[in-house]
Amino acid sequence: MSRFDEPLTKALDPKTAKLLHSVLDLETVGDLLRHYPRRYAERGELTTLDALEVDEHVTVVGEVSRLMRKPMRNRGGTWLEVEVVDGDGNRLYLAFFGKGSHAAESRLKPGRRGMFAGKVGLFGSRGKPRWQLAHPEFELFEESEASAEEFAAAPVPIYPAGKDLTPWAIRRAVGVVLDTLGPLDDPLPAALRARHGLQDLGEALVAIHRPKDFAEVGWARKRLKFDEAFVLQAVLLQRRQAATAWPAKPRPRRSDGMLAAFDERLPFALTEGQAAVGEEIAADLALEHPMHRLLQGEVGAGKTVVALRAMLQVVDSGGQAALLAPTEVLAQQHHRSISAMLGDLAQGGMFGGTAVTLLTGSMGAAARRAALLDVASGTAGIVVGTHALLQEHVQFADLGLVVVDEQHRFGVEQRDALREKAGQARPHVLVMTATPIPRTVAMTVFGDLEVSTLSQLPSGRAPITTHVVPAAEKPHYLERTWQRVREEVALGRQAYIVCPRIGDLEGDEGDLAVSDAASGDERRPPLAVLDVAELLTQGPFHDLRVGTLHGKLPPEEKDAVMRAFTRGELDVLVATTVIEVGVDVPNSSVMIIMDADRFGVSQLHQLRGRVGRGGLPGLCLLVSDFPEGTPARARLDAVAATLDGFELSRVDLEQRREGDVLGAAQSGKRSSLKLLQLLRDEEVIATAREEAARLLESDPELRAHDALRAEIDRLLADERAEYLEKT
Repeated sequence: MSRFDEPLTKALDPKTAKLLHSVLDLETVGDLLRHYPRRYAERGELTTLDALEVDEHVTVVGEVSRLMRKPMRNRGGTWLEVEVVDGDGNRLYLAFFGKGSHAAESRLKPGRRGMFAGKVGLFGSRGKPRWQLAHPEFELFEESEASAEEFAAAPVPIYPAGKDLTPWAIRRAVGVVLDTLGPLDDPLPAALRARHGLQDLGEALVAIHRPKDFAEVGWARKRLKFDEAFVLQAVLLQRRQAATAWPAKPRPRRSDGMLAAFDERLPFALTEGQAAVGEEIAADLALEHPMHRLLQGEVGAGKTVVALRAMLQVVDSGGQAALLAPTEVLAQQHHRSISAMLGDLAQGGMFGGTAVTLLTGSMGAAARRAALLDVASGTAGIVVGTHALLQEHVQFADLGLVVVDEQHRFGVEQRDALREKAGQARPHVLVMTATPIPRTVAMTVFGDLEVSTLSQLPSGRAPITTHVVPAAEKPHYLERTWQRVREEVALGRQAYIVCPRIGDLEGDEGDLAVSDAASGDERRPPLAVLDVAELLTQGPFHDLRVGTLHGKLPPEEKDAVMRAFTRGELDVLVATTVIEVGVDVPNSSVMIIMDADRFGVSQLHQLRGRVGRGGLPGLCLLVSDFPEGTPARARLDAVAATLDGFELSRVDLEQRREGDVLGAAQSGKRSSLKLLQLLRDEEVIATAREEAARLLESDPELRAHDALRAEIDRLLADERAEYLEKT
């Protein structure tokens, strides 16, 4: 067994090992050694006792002159005061309390010389304050060969800690492990380390936990960041290699099928991007191994048309295509829009056509039975639904393509369920996202997928103007907001009003906005759909047709509301984020987002993409109580300043922890990335990917790289790497 895999219960005393596990979820020596310092304190320059300043971090050299036990004033027990003098007779006092006082007393004997580091203060009474260091770190010359300069330059590691577990307790535990660590097998080949000037693993771990200076911290972090990037890229590239070995039924394009008929009937020309991405996907579908492709693009870039053309290519080959949507509202919207785009091709006709079937979890029994029969018999060439499609009793005749809408990733069980539904061969998979992804995230989170990007908007898309409405500072701006809605309605247009939650309903949290803005916020509760709708219908919108939409409505009612809004029978739709993606009502021209600070950057960008879709200029107003100068307001100002989703995706990523980006926060687990930062370390990630590809090309099974294989096994065996399991 590798030393990294040794349980902490074997390496440390039971009490410390138990604390490390209960507080920080650290179980092995490797877990502890990869619990890196959050920051480093500077001991400070060597300071003479006659040059001290209050609150400075100092390191002084002196000699212990006397020790005094003093009673605690307000409680029982004593504390230890140690007097230290320098060569000029200047005095400094050290204060130790609790158990630390006894440990210090056993070492700090009169006449002993050493270095004392900490934050200095002035204490004392009767007009005679004295310089004091409380619980300083110290090193006695007789106990160390280190020079004063070396000790002063050494940064003090400060670890992420928790209740009942102090940073210095972690430092001591790390020290115990390092003292007995011995040589380690290095997962990075020696030639690779030499090419990039990287020290070996053991040296890097010692340097990051016991640095002599900040230069050591720098090169240790460089090495360990590369480790994280390299191992993760090796995992993802191995998955991609494995995918090429899986069998899949080729679905080549036909020149005389539904796809050709659909293209002829399109009332618009495909953009250059849509055509190019369509060719990439068509080529993938014709291969004998499954496509694994991510299709990303701006809101309104036409991803649905690209996906539908891929589905028609599969249907032309005799197969079926399934479109998975995250919500019933979106599944219903996709079903309506696909059926409308296909026209009579969706009911059969001169080209044969195919049925487009909807399957959701809350359908009535009769409708569900009919849908299941169409899916099992193959009558339904295109099946649109929610995760109800993955249930055991849903059987496909010949599942050839799975399209996953809006960043929905499959876990292990879901992936296996799809594999079974495709028989002996695996289905082709197309994952779509309307949230543009920075290059490093694409390489890291979706590194096992080929990536296609649509950045060009179709002609006819109108610009969207976005403004922040400071409702608390300027209440009359909110009044003007409602007036703008009325003006748009008077022109025959429609409006969305989005709220973070539903209202006084049990289980209201189901539609609550994902907020990275108001954590710890103790203001009023977030605004609710039902409350806002009532206020508006009794006030500024008393004569308008107002509807409400949220996730707790029965499916038939949700569908009825959306149909009414689509047909223009409603002027205003007050909704939660169920309208965030996929909803396409060309006549809607204005969107008001209430409590906009409670939504994330990408979510705001998605929401405003619901307007300006039919050639009408779009207007998006972000209503917030936060004043200028606050981080929440700065985030809203960033959204208002640009329509570039790729730029906003970087803003979004900068404001999130890395674990959030990788999905670790959603699963409640910690990210495997401790040092690597996806935006700042783009070059490291790209280089690591190149090196991992080179190594795997010569040794796909890593037979000659046992240490790297062991590191990968640790990552994959750890449930905290669950975010890797997708598609």
